[in-house]
Amino acid sequence: MAAERGGCSLEAVSLPPDVRESLAELELELSEGDITQKGYEKKRAKLLARYLPLIQGVDPSLQAENRLPGSSQATAALSKQQKSRSINSRDERFRSDVHTEAVQAALAKYKERKMPMPSKRRSVLVHSSVETYTPPDTSSASEDEGSLRQQGRITSTPFQSHSNVEPWLNRVIQGSSTSSSASSTSSHPGGKPAAASNTTATAAATVLADLMAHIQLGVPVNSRVSSKIQQLLNTLKRPKRPPLKEFFVDDFEELLEVQQPDPNQPKPEGNQMNVLKGEPLGVVTNWPPSLLAALQRWGTTQPKAPCLTALDTTGKAIYTLTYGKLWSRSLKLAYTLLNKLITKNAPLLKPGDRVALVFPNSDPVMFMVAFYGCLLAELIPVPIEVPLTRKDAGSQQIGFLLGSCGVTLALTTDACQKGLPKAQTGEVVTFKGWPRLIWFVIDGKHLAKPTKDWHPQVRDASAEIAYIEYKTSKEGSTVGITISHASMLAHCHALTQACGYSEAETLTNVLDFKRDAGLWHGVLTSVMNRMHVISIPYALMKVNPLSWIQKVCSYKARVAVVKSRDMHWSLLAQRDQRDVSLSSLRMLIVADGANPWSISSCDAFLNVFQSRGLRPEVICPCASSSEALTVAIRRPPELGGPPPGKAVLSMNCLSFGVIRVDTEEKLSVLTVQDVGQIMPGANVCVVKVDGTPYLCKADEVGEICVNSGATGMAYFGLLGITKNVFEAFPVTAAGVPVSDQPFTRTGLLGFVGPDYLVFVVGKLDGLMTVSGRRHNADDVVATALAVEPMKFVYRGR
Repeated sequence: MAAERGGCSLEAVSLPPDVRESLAELELELSEGDITQKGYEKKRAKLLARYLPLIQGVDPSLQAENRLPGSSQATAALSKQQKSRSINSRDERFRSDVHTEAVQAALAKYKERKMPMPSKRRSVLVHSSVETYTPPDTSSASEDEGSLRQQGRITSTPFQSHSNVEPWLNRVIQGSSTSSSASSTSSHPGGKPAAASNTTATAAATVLADLMAHIQLGVPVNSRVSSKIQQLLNTLKRPKRPPLKEFFVDDFEELLEVQQPDPNQPKPEGNQMNVLKGEPLGVVTNWPPSLLAALQRWGTTQPKAPCLTALDTTGKAIYTLTYGKLWSRSLKLAYTLLNKLITKNAPLLKPGDRVALVFPNSDPVMFMVAFYGCLLAELIPVPIEVPLTRKDAGSQQIGFLLGSCGVTLALTTDACQKGLPKAQTGEVVTFKGWPRLIWFVIDGKHLAKPTKDWHPQVRDASAEIAYIEYKTSKEGSTVGITISHASMLAHCHALTQACGYSEAETLTNVLDFKRDAGLWHGVLTSVMNRMHVISIPYALMKVNPLSWIQKVCSYKARVAVVKSRDMHWSLLAQRDQRDVSLSSLRMLIVADGANPWSISSCDAFLNVFQSRGLRPEVICPCASSSEALTVAIRRPPELGGPPPGKAVLSMNCLSFGVIRVDTEEKLSVLTVQDVGQIMPGANVCVVKVDGTPYLCKADEVGEICVNSGATGMAYFGLLGITKNVFEAFPVTAAGVPVSDQPFTRTGLLGFVGPDYLVFVVGKLDGLMTVSGRRHNADDVVATALAVEPMKFVYRGR
């Protein structure tokens, strides 16, 4: 080292390869802190002792100067710089005294600036590392090593803007002290971290000082770029890391392309539709002022008339409830609930309280007694499903509804109670999410006979709540829809007129009698008209899908209330029995006729059973919702209904909310059937789905809204969504309300076609918007049924 600084390189003396290798290893040990500076000089002098006399022109003063303590750090740094070079090229680094003087001048210049040299290890958490600085893109040293490799010496061009580099260089040197100390500490856990960090940082400072000297004075440079310099430049060229907070910036909106409307997409072109008015409710002679008044009339004047026949799982009639028995049992239950249930010397219940009705689908008789018994006691029945397990997810939502309604009493039968989970005390357990309930069995032995001076108050229909019907939304939450006595009576009146019901008619009910169309037709309207209902339990349908057809044939039923699934199942089993006739039917009400797939079941059912007495005009699809009750129903011709309608619509246009008739030969079409005309006494309009309820155009799909006295009142205890659904005020394009009376949103998507027939193409709950186009979940089912999945889809998949 001393000989090199004297101006004569050791290259002039032919050193043996083993000596050169020993010198390289010695310098590596010094750079890594394995030996001290004093030990390094002693071992180096011993290796070069025999060759020093051969060196000419060595300045002894320079050798003495190099051993001064003040220059020990620079010597160590230069040694570390040399260790990364190859053995063949590192002894060609310096060729003149000018280079040595330039390096010493650069070091002295930075010492005069009091540049902090690291003397101890700094925290690795310090953010000012060399990687966080980006050098000006003006350095010629950023070129690759091959571009600088030449046979002779090259002279670097004087750097014109080195004044811009110096501030950056200061920051890099200061940052390198932190990163070098951290790296040396982590790479040598058992060594001397302080010495290693000093050596590494000093080496980095010396390398950069060497760069500055070349840049400022224009001295000759080596034909090879130092690996340390190249590594440093590669590090500095890395992309600048963003601040930590930028890693948490949500750039999802930037990734999504803004959907631009297609200029060629179909748009509605028709005129703005008007409010459609239904036929007025007719005046019926001796029409009861309330549903309870009708029950009282039939129970006292026609006590032996059959009201309801229950079947077992074999299809055998196990009990027929007469109107007299219904009236007397309802009276006993009402009296018992108001006078015999005492807690803390006070009645447990008072008028207006809510009571849960927990009955299985196989026991319509006891449910009917419980329902009318609550109405006579001026209590509000809340029909629910029987909980299956203690932690059933569906029953948890029912429990939330019961809790919000303040229910404290549940009515059930002895057989149903025995099947419920019990606690160790023998009492029914408290189901998860349910309020604490008192379970009361309403079998005959538990009821008390009313006293002679007790008589129920049979009032006229009013705006008081009659019952609460539950509804489960697509998110799984359960809400309760309140139905008033006036709405219940008006709905029975409208159904009687639309369906042409008459006294003593027989109706076969396949639906759940606790809610929806099964309750409206099979429990309420049937009592209003003294009809006889044949209730088909669901368990029987699973065993014998033809059971409802058999009962229609045996009881000569005039009306049947089914769903499209029941018609579909009967098609699978119709080969087993051929001696059935459906000629007695004048109406086959399809309760889910609003579903797109119902048309395939209706058509297939007609094709098979038309030869067995079924007339085409008998099939009557209808549309309904829990909020608006029955919205529309197809009438037979004898009741003045127009011919059935069928629409073949382009699904592409439907996805844009536009109605365009297409040809049935195409695969991209949706064929829907009409659901008849709107209910008597109702006003109907179609409004836009989103935002303000503007009236739709005649060829535009929207949400059907109903203004009628036969709709629900509210969501119990939920004022916010009640106002949005039950108090909608449709407006024209100019913003003028179409009526001063509120409309109820049905959740049905459709339009009004020719002959004022209503068509439903989907439901709001099943609406899916993808890239600005609207699709419906019901279309998936309709598509699957259209390709006859029974041929290639396994059952239950």
